[in-house]
Amino acid sequence: MAANYNNSAWFYDRASRLIYGKALICSQVYLLPFIPKNSKILIVGGGTGWILEKIAKIHPSGLKITYAEIAPKMMAISKKRNAGNNQVDFITGAVENVALDCDFDVVITPFLFDNFTEESFHKIFAHVHDALKLNGLWLNTDFRPTGKWWQKILLRSMFLFFRLICGIEAKKLPDIQAAFDKYDCRTIEQRSFFGDFILSAVYRKR
Repeated sequence: MAANYNNSAWFYDRASRLIYGKALICSQVYLLPFIPKNSKILIVGGGTGWILEKIAKIHPSGLKITYAEIAPKMMAISKKRNAGNNQVDFITGAVENVALDCDFDVVITPFLFDNFTEESFHKIFAHVHDALKLNGLWLNTDFRPTGKWWQKILLRSMFLFFRLICGIEAKKLPDIQAAFDKYDCRTIEQRSFFGDFILSAVYRKR
């Protein structure tokens, strides 16, 4: 059964700021300058869509964006965002069930993969990977525990909370880096945030 992120639409951004301060936002904004001009972009799991406004500040026009979000209430908020003069096609639904073009210059996956079991993660990862063209850039941000005790407590609490509120299936993080290695996506830039608990990385598909 798919998770119901509608339940968190009204408080998600505020709750994340309460716990992580500006770290979730800063970790995603860090990646945006890597977007080339006039790119065709796929954003998967954009939540409330604030990232569209941040992108528009860097590229006010010239982008063709496909924005996939599973929760209708999240999507309703996203559609109200100012994306500048960029073209945005909104798709409401699970990305693995969407027939995607295979010529995207950039893929953005912000805190997407922590929602899934290892099995589901690999299915979604492969589908998104196929949509990115050769030498395209994959901008990924997600949690990356480094063994610190407080990270374990925070991660466990986060999974429990979102299982109860949204019904996510995950109980632990999948091995995200191993998937990028398997699909020969080379890390070209990366930076950690929030005591190394969050990793933002730019990968190039080879």
